[in-house]
Amino acid sequence: MTRIFRLALAQINTTVGDIPGNTALILEYLERAREAGADLVAFPEMATTGYPPEDLLFKTSFIRDNMAARDKIVAAAKDIAVVLGYVHLGTDISNAAALGYNGQLIDSYFKMHLPNYGVFDEDRYFRPGDTCPVYVINGVGVGVNICEDIWYPVGPIAVQREAGAELIVNINASPFHAGKRAYREKMIATRAADNELFVAHLNAVGAQDELVFDGASVICDMNGQVLERAPAFKESLIVTDLDIEEVFRTRLRDPRPRKENATILREIGSSKVVQVSGAEPSSRAPLPSAELLPVMDVVEEIYQALVLGTGDYIRKSGFQKVLIGLSGGVDSALTATVAVDAIGPKNVVGISMPSRFSSEGSISDSKELADSLGIELWTVPIEPGHQAFEEMLAPHFRDTQPNVAEENVQARIRGNILMTLSNKFGWMVLTTGNKSEMAMGYATLYGDMAGGFAVIKDVPKTLVYQLCHWRNLHGEPANVIPQAIITKPPSAELKEDQLDQDSLPPYELLDPVVKAYVEEDCSYQEMVDAGFDPAIVRQVIAAVDRNEYKRRQAPPGVKITPRAFGKDRRLPIVNRYRQE
Repeated sequence: MTRIFRLALAQINTTVGDIPGNTALILEYLERAREAGADLVAFPEMATTGYPPEDLLFKTSFIRDNMAARDKIVAAAKDIAVVLGYVHLGTDISNAAALGYNGQLIDSYFKMHLPNYGVFDEDRYFRPGDTCPVYVINGVGVGVNICEDIWYPVGPIAVQREAGAELIVNINASPFHAGKRAYREKMIATRAADNELFVAHLNAVGAQDELVFDGASVICDMNGQVLERAPAFKESLIVTDLDIEEVFRTRLRDPRPRKENATILREIGSSKVVQVSGAEPSSRAPLPSAELLPVMDVVEEIYQALVLGTGDYIRKSGFQKVLIGLSGGVDSALTATVAVDAIGPKNVVGISMPSRFSSEGSISDSKELADSLGIELWTVPIEPGHQAFEEMLAPHFRDTQPNVAEENVQARIRGNILMTLSNKFGWMVLTTGNKSEMAMGYATLYGDMAGGFAVIKDVPKTLVYQLCHWRNLHGEPANVIPQAIITKPPSAELKEDQLDQDSLPPYELLDPVVKAYVEEDCSYQEMVDAGFDPAIVRQVIAAVDRNEYKRRQAPPGVKITPRAFGKDRRLPIVNRYRQE
């Protein structure tokens, strides 16, 4: 007898703390899944609260409101099973997945492996679970687990398979970084093949502070083949018919699971089987076949992550419009382009702030960019303010040589202009510094670092150029960033004939060293042994260590590398450790 299980995965964009809004969104997708005839619909990890709620979890009212939302959603699950991520309140709190059916709460699964690395801090809040349930829904054994649980080769999934699971539903809030989707999809395929069952990996989509959740949910069969792939960086409901009999036929031909050590599985956690609903004949028509969605290349993924991360931060923070200082350089051009793609050209205002050192090309390039993007461009020359500062400081600067202080006062005047406009009109300022500059401290506190969100703070300079080229070739409309901006040598234009390379190594030499030191924690000797220039290595180590205090005062920005400044990399500001 053929057993067809219709599974729906609701890849939704929730907002941390917006329990009523999240509940309404969940109920909308639950109804859509029911209309599609799904046996079960799953929602992401902590869908009721949004992820990560962080220290909101210390507020008992927050936990109780989330529990009430869980009950409301479960009560709405008539003639359909629902797997819902929420925060469970018992004698302690747990990261949980509720299983509801026909309006009743059947059971809850508690996440067993609590990540405590990188951006994760779940050990701070939750008690881990110790039970691996299998729910029999429409005659099919369904194992439910949460995010980190599936990353362990011998983990809850193995216990659930041994207890009779034929399908694993793994709900997630798995943050994006470049290259992670491919690695994650390969891991899911491996788990499915090793355990000879279907694995549905449901991921959240959207952004929260620095984190972007890319969606890209997948369903793999017992051979490790991807059957369905949800779109990346957008909400989606995917509904799939799974031929469960294929699991039994595959297992009959493979003796390996019969030889596993049952003692090891018992050490992972106990198992239980919960009868939810028996198999019933169905008159629903089969779903039409659909082509598998293609995957994005890495540069496109990064660009879309920047757009989603920026747009969600602006919208979820309650802003409608943004301000961006346009210098005529590539960083501000990319930032403005991302902002336009995120919230539309009518909601982006460029501010040109020329100085006595600004080249005519930079001024005209800013205007050409604004025209190409279709945004307003306001011009506020800084010369009157610059002169006023020089006059005010002249008595104290007498008999001293000009240095970086005179340069940085110009950046601080610009920062004041942007923040004053922000204060006047209620628009958010987007800063334009990249990861290479932030690593080296090549930015001015209370100047170009002043703002509400740093769009490209985790984007190395060499990648900035790749993203500009990609957007010009693939975006709509195309070729929005003038070639003159992309090809000109980068310069802060704070003194005559200034170039970035006066202070920094060429970016193609700098960026690999920054990556090795910041993202991979390589030592001086390891980097030199890898062939990096010892002088550049020493410069990078000294600058990165010296500027920790400066980065701590920067606004949040989109995480796109495996190790971003901020939550990923937590170093003390006062720190006397120095490598020999």
